[in-house]
Amino acid sequence: MGNRESFGSKFAVLAALAGSAIGLGNIWRFPYMVGENGGAAFIIIYMAASLLLSVPIFLAEFTIGRRSGANCFGALKVLSPGTGWKWLGVLCILTPTLILSYYAVVGGWSLHYLFKACTLGFLNSGQDGVAGSFGIFISSPYASVTAFAIYMAVSCLIVVGGVRKGIEAFSKFAIPVLFVLIIALAIYSLTIKGGAAGVEYLLKPDFSKVTASTFANAIGQSFYSISLGMGIIITYSSYVSKDENMLFSGIGTAGFDLLFALLAGFVIMPAVFAAGIAPGAGPGLIFDTLPYIFASMCKSAPVVGCTVAIFFFLSVVIAALTSSVSLIEVPVAWLIEERKLGRGAATAIVFIVTGAIGAVCALAFGPLKGCTILGHNLFDALDLFCCNFLLPVGGMLCVIFVGWKMKRSDFYDEFTNGGKLSGNAKLFPAVYFLLRYLAPVAVAIIFASNFL
Repeated sequence: MGNRESFGSKFAVLAALAGSAIGLGNIWRFPYMVGENGGAAFIIIYMAASLLLSVPIFLAEFTIGRRSGANCFGALKVLSPGTGWKWLGVLCILTPTLILSYYAVVGGWSLHYLFKACTLGFLNSGQDGVAGSFGIFISSPYASVTAFAIYMAVSCLIVVGGVRKGIEAFSKFAIPVLFVLIIALAIYSLTIKGGAAGVEYLLKPDFSKVTASTFANAIGQSFYSISLGMGIIITYSSYVSKDENMLFSGIGTAGFDLLFALLAGFVIMPAVFAAGIAPGAGPGLIFDTLPYIFASMCKSAPVVGCTVAIFFFLSVVIAALTSSVSLIEVPVAWLIEERKLGRGAATAIVFIVTGAIGAVCALAFGPLKGCTILGHNLFDALDLFCCNFLLPVGGMLCVIFVGWKMKRSDFYDEFTNGGKLSGNAKLFPAVYFLLRYLAPVAVAIIFASNFL
């Protein structure tokens, strides 16, 4: 990999990859989907989808990145020079840039609520003050754009530090802290009177709710949650040593992602059910429903309520940042290697470009609320375009490239570290079969389900 930076240890690799996977979707979307799709039955299907479909796709993207030792665009030029596959590289840079633009808006919301929790905002405002405050906040152009800009600045400052001193150092610190926080919160939440119904909501198997859409939802949630089709795995794996076991990295990333999502469910759902509030999907669960609960807790037990609120929103901010950092690094790596810019200048350009798009998304709930595309505001329209179209197309092309374009021997060489990993060698035929035949079908299901 020449003079390129690289991750310094096995833990650094796993922390960075897990950080890219763990994000806001684990906190609000996964618990809701589990409850609505059969509880433990959905979790079983999700685990199977991750191991049999998402991990093989992860390995395909990992192979592209590590074998080329280059950014997304450069990777395809190295592995398939002079062909049209370079456009896959372009797609893998465009997609995370657009996703980052609106994802950072939500990150700004989380930062705003962390500040509110730290300044005892839930204690001072009470339940009546909290009710409806989320809608007021996101409709305020000054407040929402400022929070977004600050969040983006923090994310970019981490990336400016480089692969080891920035991304690796942050990930090695953030992931352990994140799990300590979420475990502590889960333990507390499980002790809340009436919270048992929330646990039952998550873990009671209800096979009557399992339908064809359940399988599509499980596959889709696994695909998106592990950051497939975004160029992140390609970029991060290009910083990984040839001695690292990619199968371990893939299973480890999927495992940590699932574990955090379940822990987040144990934090949120017992509190929601104890308060007698119906669980709902979307950011409103974090920024509308839970603040109302925290305000109630602060009223009855100020110290405990305020502490729980601070810890919760701190975990939300950290989870958001680990994902944002990975999204930023994709276009930054391209600008550094293909446009020969310094890391500071490359990061500044990404900040400006995503800042312009993100500001529009932030204003979509206020001054630009009336601007719609096919009935959706600008924020939701960009989200739907990225998730329903760009991500599945990118994932499909990566699978086709490794499974059908790349030589089988090249994939085997990466999967087994040049034949050194005998255990991986035994599993290779099965993994290669999943990659070539089942993974494309899975991505096609995701793509089709988005339009049904």
